[in-house]
Amino acid sequence: MKALIQRVLAGSVSVNETVVGSIGPGLVVFLGVGREDGPEDADYLAHRVAGLRVFAREDAEFDLSVQDISGGVLVVSQFTLMADTRKGRRPSFGEAARPEDARPLYERFVDALRTQGLTVATGVFQQYMRVDIANDGPVTVLLESRRS
Repeated sequence: MKALIQRVLAGSVSVNETVVGSIGPGLVVFLGVGREDGPEDADYLAHRVAGLRVFAREDAEFDLSVQDISGGVLVVSQFTLMADTRKGRRPSFGEAARPEDARPLYERFVDALRTQGLTVATGVFQQYMRVDIANDGPVTVLLESRRS
């Protein structure tokens, strides 16, 4: 499982020109689920995202987590994170989980963030989405579960 995380001033996701999720300051998480991933991967990554220190304190850069700043988290499913681009010019998605396997893990990840007291907004799983981000920094971090 992979989580591409961006620190943002604001973020929103729209489906068919309708905003379905939005946050103010916090994190936008693009989440890719692999074929070999399980519930422990979702729990592990949610814990890592919640505690990731990428926000600045006045006297120190990267000292606060999204929990510390009471920020929001916008989670967007993105199977393309699992792309293999080692051969040819067209990405292969053979390592991505099938939608029926990925959806419960995506939902578990979201629930695990909420259990940690975070305000979480989401996109719509398996839909074409427009994501608007006001990147802060920019700060972008890739986290992978222990299985990767």
